[in-house]
Amino acid sequence: MSTSSSLTLEGKLRREAGIAGLLFASTTSMIGSGWLFGAWHASRIAGPLSIGSWILGAFIIMLIALCFAELSSLFPRSGALVHMSHASHGEGLGRIWCWLLFLAYVPVPAVEAEAIVTYANNYLPWFIRPGSAGLLTMPGFVACTALLGVTALLNLMAVRWLLKMNTTVTWWKILVPLVTIAGLMTASTHWDVMRAAPGSYHLSGMFTALPAAGIVFSYLGFRTAIDLGGESANPHRTIPLAVIGAVVLAAVIYILLQIAFIMALSPADLAHGWANLSFQGEMGPFAGLAATLGLSWMATLLYIDAYVSPGGTGLMYVTGGSRVLFAAGEMNAGPRALTRLNRYKIPWIAVLAMWIVGVLFLLPFPAWQQMVGYITSITVLTYGLGPVALLVLRRNLPQLRSPFRLGAAGVIAPLAFICSNLIIYWTGFKTNNFLFSLVAAGFVLYALHYHFIARRAARDFGWRHIAWLLPWFGGLWLLSWLGGIGGGRGVLGFGWDIGLVALWSIVVLVLALRSALDAGETSEMMARMNSTS
Repeated sequence: MSTSSSLTLEGKLRREAGIAGLLFASTTSMIGSGWLFGAWHASRIAGPLSIGSWILGAFIIMLIALCFAELSSLFPRSGALVHMSHASHGEGLGRIWCWLLFLAYVPVPAVEAEAIVTYANNYLPWFIRPGSAGLLTMPGFVACTALLGVTALLNLMAVRWLLKMNTTVTWWKILVPLVTIAGLMTASTHWDVMRAAPGSYHLSGMFTALPAAGIVFSYLGFRTAIDLGGESANPHRTIPLAVIGAVVLAAVIYILLQIAFIMALSPADLAHGWANLSFQGEMGPFAGLAATLGLSWMATLLYIDAYVSPGGTGLMYVTGGSRVLFAAGEMNAGPRALTRLNRYKIPWIAVLAMWIVGVLFLLPFPAWQQMVGYITSITVLTYGLGPVALLVLRRNLPQLRSPFRLGAAGVIAPLAFICSNLIIYWTGFKTNNFLFSLVAAGFVLYALHYHFIARRAARDFGWRHIAWLLPWFGGLWLLSWLGGIGGGRGVLGFGWDIGLVALWSIVVLVLALRSALDAGETSEMMARMNSTS
């Protein structure tokens, strides 16, 4: 059965999402548990330089988002990230990228559920093991599983209902941080705290805080609007606006939150250095800080938001991840069953898969900050293909004109690729070792299945177009091992490591462009995808 006939059998997604729905879908994906925990973790790592971390993070994510803004207008389809990889490097990379995307999406609802039970543990102390830095107990695991089930059930509604509900949630998620900023700045403003405990943080912390404190993690949700492209009434125009608008809105809120958090501290809070910053209600930093300032009303508001913000983000990541799985089935990168729709035209088997596999991710990373490092690393890895795909399409289809065309793409795309690799490097060797081991194991299993079980022709596997992944992933693993972050050997000093990662990124980018499809193959792949729309 051809892809086209499969789609006819399974049905079509409804195009009911407008600009406001897509903008708020990306915004609510970005403003989740990150704002509840990020400022505190960033302060402990980088001190007052954490403000610079949020600014740098916004700059990096905007570079990447600009590349995807143009690509999204060329691929106005649900699960468009899967289709981009097919168009640049063929079916082999498309299949691999599909499952990397799935691995990036599926743990996010789990980490948001963990954020909810972490806050709840302050008054229901059954969910977190005492003295374990946030590890779940069995009741905590069951609670997270149930929360994931609720997000899956809500995702079975018609998309217009889902986005209307999300719009209400997003207004709340915007207003509460703004109220928090105003309340903290009004109650306590200590400019002198910027100079407190100067020997307890370093410049390198401003960079390592990007993944370690959940800063990049907090910005990652911008592509939800892209994932819903096939359900947008005017995707060529609305998706780029939603992507860029969400990044700008989230950046303003996050930067102001970090400033307000630091200014609300007193020098006495830092008597033992920034790394030992602690106060009442530590498992809920903003709520604990509000309590110490006598803002009991704000603490109550924040405890309520501790359910709303992570819950809304988890909800939309199930939405986005299920659309990636839908595209996997659509492009024969996964089982055809993933394209099956319920009566509301929702890919219900894909939603079910997001719930089941999401529960499994509570096991290897049973604490918020541990899982954030993994999510950041693999998600940014999947982002790295965006700049590559943009350069390939610009080269192969110069006549193709997008409603949103990025200026200076020849500069911005390589910078975005370099920044993606730097974030992965800054995540640290321990996390990256697990990540690349998981990727390697998955690739070996896929290759064995393809060649020896499915017995498909070797020439169709696409080795010529995917060989550049080995130096990319292998080089990053080696640099991470040689670096001094998160269990590395410490051979590369600060500054040298940044230069080497940037240099290797350029080498990999050249290899990626040489390994890409030629113009005719890209045109053929685009025509095939258009035939299934």
